[in-house]
Amino acid sequence: MFEKILIANRSEIAIRVIHTCREMGIKSVAVYSDVDKKALHVLSADEAVYIGPSEPSLSYLNIEAIIKAAKQTRAQAIHPGYGFLSENYKFAQRCKDEGLVFIGPSAEAIRNLGDKITSRKIMLDSGVPVMPGLNGMTGCTSDMAVSVDTSDLTDAVEEIGYPVLVKATAGGGGKGIRIVNSSDEIKEAVASASREALKAFGNGNVYIEKFFTRARHIEFQILADKYGNTIHLFERECSIQRRHQKIIEETPALILTSELRQEMGAAAVRAAKASHYENAGTVEFLLDDKNNFYFLEINTRLQVEHPITEMTTGVDLVRHQIEIAAGQSLRLRQEDIHPRGHAIECRIYAEDPEKDFLPSPGKIIFMKEPSGPGIRNDCGIYQGFEVPVDYDPILSKLVVHAQTRDQAISKMVKALEDYVVLGVKTPIEFMVNVLNSRPFRSGEVFTDFIKAHFSGWKSNREFNSSERELADSAREPGDSEPEFIDSAREFSNSESESIDSERELSNFEPLSIYSASELIDVAMIAFIADAVGGAKNNSNSFSDTKKTVSPWGTLGNWQL
Repeated sequence: MFEKILIANRSEIAIRVIHTCREMGIKSVAVYSDVDKKALHVLSADEAVYIGPSEPSLSYLNIEAIIKAAKQTRAQAIHPGYGFLSENYKFAQRCKDEGLVFIGPSAEAIRNLGDKITSRKIMLDSGVPVMPGLNGMTGCTSDMAVSVDTSDLTDAVEEIGYPVLVKATAGGGGKGIRIVNSSDEIKEAVASASREALKAFGNGNVYIEKFFTRARHIEFQILADKYGNTIHLFERECSIQRRHQKIIEETPALILTSELRQEMGAAAVRAAKASHYENAGTVEFLLDDKNNFYFLEINTRLQVEHPITEMTTGVDLVRHQIEIAAGQSLRLRQEDIHPRGHAIECRIYAEDPEKDFLPSPGKIIFMKEPSGPGIRNDCGIYQGFEVPVDYDPILSKLVVHAQTRDQAISKMVKALEDYVVLGVKTPIEFMVNVLNSRPFRSGEVFTDFIKAHFSGWKSNREFNSSERELADSAREPGDSEPEFIDSAREFSNSESESIDSERELSNFEPLSIYSASELIDVAMIAFIADAVGGAKNNSNSFSDTKKTVSPWGTLGNWQL
């Protein structure tokens, strides 16, 4: 087993990996850019290494800097998290060439599955149903020009039937995608999608596939080892999306019968085996209104929404990622996986749902997190933290687990109502409205859900005088008037001035505890102190507890 792992990522996913490393007795190394000098993942790790300026290409996408940091700290493996370099086959290959273990699939698998054209061919050859579409169009070669010839596309697209999607062959996250409703829109859609794909992924190639207006996004979590053992950990329903990016996920999917679930799970395992997949991954399907399913892609990394699978199955996916990368065989078999209850995740972003979910960076001047049985909050911020403009504005992932879907919805609504962050805008109130809506409650969730039911949404929230007084008391001298918006919080609050690998506790600068007596939470202070002490293997813990906090919170991890 590894003695030290470098996490080539930031914020909440880096903290998530750090927690499992601690449970396994593995030292963790964080990396950080200029803007992340005081980030929570920097404090939480055993060591931290500066890798460059805030611009992603000069830091978290800088392969040379990350490899150098791993060598410098004598890390044996690198966990890429999600985003950044997690699906970059060149990075995976470079790790291998440098004698470092990449905690993920092979470079060849990432390359093949990262190209949507190649992955479609693999699935067709293995009998996995794929979306009707056109393979292989060359796209942008520069920011200004598109080399694709759309003159003969019209007849071919007519055979598929409108509407269709123009999609980037590389990347994901909703970038490089355009919906086309008629032949008049094809040329411009291909050109703009190709330009966006080139800018985001360095590859402007695009392809076309059928677009279903009443469709659901259903994905299956998979685990596979080096010895041919592959299982799925059941599905996640991810149809609530904005700008083609998920914001609310749940498991199990209400629409699936046991027969359809079994069929899709078997197809997911077949897809993984056909692509010679190793480690954790996600097979994504589109389910149409007639319950026909089609392969979309395999995400060759840990998903943002992985916690809901962990909550219902009791399986620590990060632990299994590490064990598989270390050469161990998969200890679980398909018959061992028995999901329990229902789980929902809400992604809490610093964004404004009244303005088409535009990012809302700024300083977190006050936070109050929900708590209770079956509530988990994976978060990478703290009170006083400045949410940067340089990266994806996710603040936390709020997850709940209950015996039934109705109970899980009620628990999530209550958790969101108890969740407060002042200083930036978030979609918390919007999500409460979504969860309370009749279409969501009845399970009528499709990928166009927000457009169909919440287009032009406006907040109805009014803030009372006590809330304004709370914000005022939490504000430091010189701070601007805060936005009165429900927002997000975290489950491991602390801040550090220190940025070198030694980081003495004397350099710790605690998050602001203001004079208003109602803000002082003794339990929170003790928790923060323990988190800081934990960065030194609990040798300087401020309480008697020596047990590392689990990312599960109140639910047991019954299938390590």
